[in-house]
Amino acid sequence: MMKKINTGIYIHIPFCESRCHYCDFCSSIIDKNQVGKYFKYLKKEIMLYDELLKNRIIDTIFIGGGTPSSVDEKYIGDLFDLLNRYEIKSDAEITIETNPNSLTLTKANAYKSFGINRISIGAQSFNDKILKTIGRIHTKKQIYKAVENANKANINNINIDLMSSLPQQKFKDIENSLDEIKKLNPTHISYYSLILEENTKLFEMYQHDDSPFIGEITDRKMYHYIVEKLRDMNYEQYEISNFAKDGYKCRHNIRYWKLKDYISFGMSSSSNIENLRYTNSSNFNDYYSFIDKNKKPITFSETLSIQDRINEFIIMGIRLNDGVNIEEINKRFNIDFENLYKYELDKNILNGLVEKNKYNIKLTSKGRDLSNQVELDFLK
Repeated sequence: MMKKINTGIYIHIPFCESRCHYCDFCSSIIDKNQVGKYFKYLKKEIMLYDELLKNRIIDTIFIGGGTPSSVDEKYIGDLFDLLNRYEIKSDAEITIETNPNSLTLTKANAYKSFGINRISIGAQSFNDKILKTIGRIHTKKQIYKAVENANKANINNINIDLMSSLPQQKFKDIENSLDEIKKLNPTHISYYSLILEENTKLFEMYQHDDSPFIGEITDRKMYHYIVEKLRDMNYEQYEISNFAKDGYKCRHNIRYWKLKDYISFGMSSSSNIENLRYTNSSNFNDYYSFIDKNKKPITFSETLSIQDRINEFIIMGIRLNDGVNIEEINKRFNIDFENLYKYELDKNILNGLVEKNKYNIKLTSKGRDLSNQVELDFLK
């Protein structure tokens, strides 16, 4: 009998209560009539993978968006009624993304009853004025309430998403955010630096007047301060933007960074099964139309070459604090990594961007600031 392969599942819920000013994700303002239909089709899509899922062991599930907590919890429950047909590991990490204003105690209790054991809360900032500027519809007070509701529901593995380099954000705001984190004591922090994406309100704002935005030097100072303070609070940095208390690294995200298999469902979601990469339609009508024809709603797919996979393995792996394990990459791709990448290693070690020991190559502190440059060097 063939050994079942461990696999992660991602489910995309594209609905939001409002559009954040920095967001370019596939999401739409919630329409009650659309929600029921979308979930009906989402379940149909999952069933199109019935045979594949029966031969897999699910060890991580991540429900993202959009804002999954913006929809009635019964829809999330329906998904788990279906997913429970398959083999879900007893210790699987099961995460749902939420917004502070929509994570009620009723929802948190329901999530717990479905088997969800990890909640990610999109806080972004503890400054109400900044929250308003970036189009968030919650307050600092509601962040506290959301954490309280998760704890009351006995979901103690809590991630808080925060952002730096936001318009009008001062160093003091970062200090204050870290003080709030100390009080809330979540198990995990994701701290992202704002990336201005085209066709977003913040991008338009920046083009019109860049004075509320900080420069790169201040951005880097903020970043190093965040890393240092979180370390003092016993959060281990294990990836450029991710920090965890002992035992609470996000296993689902590590799956992405380690190029392990994951199957994604819902509009615009991407999957990775061995060397096959594919992406679903990002349009409601097209998504429905494919499924009506009993077809998987895939609009893009590619089979990656060994070199593509090696490139990805290095680029994703170098983001991790542990870096790229030399033995692992050699074994996985049947290569001599140190010999094949001698020039790139020597150059980046000389420039103080990468360090190497017997087992790993990883970014230095300086290298984390210039990670894109390092990644480009290792592309073949």
